[in-house]
Amino acid sequence: MSLTPTTPTKEDYGSNDPSQNRILTTDMNVTYISLEGHVEIEKYRYFYFFMMLTVYILIVCSNCTIVSLIVIQKNLHEPMYIFIAALLINSVLFSTNIYPKLLADFLSKEQIISYEACLLQIFVFYSLSGSEFLLLAAMSYDRYVSICKPLQYAILMKKMNVILLLGSAWIVPFCHLVVPIVGDANLELCSFSLKGIFCNNSINYLFCAGSKALLTFGLVTLFNIAILPMLFIIFTYAKILIVAYKSCKEVRRKAAQTCLPHLLVLINYSCLVTYDMIIIRLESNFSKSARFIMTLQMIMYNPLCNPIIYGLKMTEIYKHLKKLFYKIRHNW
Repeated sequence: MSLTPTTPTKEDYGSNDPSQNRILTTDMNVTYISLEGHVEIEKYRYFYFFMMLTVYILIVCSNCTIVSLIVIQKNLHEPMYIFIAALLINSVLFSTNIYPKLLADFLSKEQIISYEACLLQIFVFYSLSGSEFLLLAAMSYDRYVSICKPLQYAILMKKMNVILLLGSAWIVPFCHLVVPIVGDANLELCSFSLKGIFCNNSINYLFCAGSKALLTFGLVTLFNIAILPMLFIIFTYAKILIVAYKSCKEVRRKAAQTCLPHLLVLINYSCLVTYDMIIIRLESNFSKSARFIMTLQMIMYNPLCNPIIYGLKMTEIYKHLKKLFYKIRHNW
């Protein structure tokens, strides 16, 4: 599986010494992979645990609060806010794929994961990453129709079209990633120590030999669920900027007010993907501490920033948040 395909070299396979590449088996012959990306876990395990537990709770609570507001408030039952809710749900699912296992590892004597569970984590990680790009593309299309084709908005963004866009955002990455994951499951492992704190594309370095077919399919997957949506987003926002520049002040205000949060989220998420590519491609050039810090930033920033950006920058959501906090404060 590969969103950022890599071709293993002989040096990447790791040592054949069992003491260096740990493979643990049970009576059922289950293969385990050792997660070697943790830094001084014996010394800081409780600090790591409580810090990441706090972050995870904040991610779940902040995202779910805004999703709940969108569900409850009828004036937020519009395509733009529905896409925002879907994006925030995606962030919670993305975090849930990583944080529970990560928290358990901080308290465990050995940081290991079964090969099957590792492949599942990779599948969910990159499926939801692709869904994020496709949801952002759907949101950019919604803004494009709203600002550039306002008279056709009710037709182009009717309920069925919104459902199709939402369904496609989750189904398309799922279908793209099934084949590479099944292919990876059939490849032979020559190393069992992963340089990370959770499973990602670094697993390609553990295989005895890479598959050219899987590498090619990985490039197609990368283009279809990451690069192509990114190009579409850039195109739509470029058209919006051109239309807004030529229009009246009210149109420019509307464009800035509704498009800026989406652009901030896009930039933020693009940094996450760039981090992932850098960590995998240049992992041999990074110290263990630097790789550990970058990985934590990668899984923290986007899920935390999304609800903050939409909560503060989207006027209608901000109004309802203020009312909610006022009621809570008043009741106390």
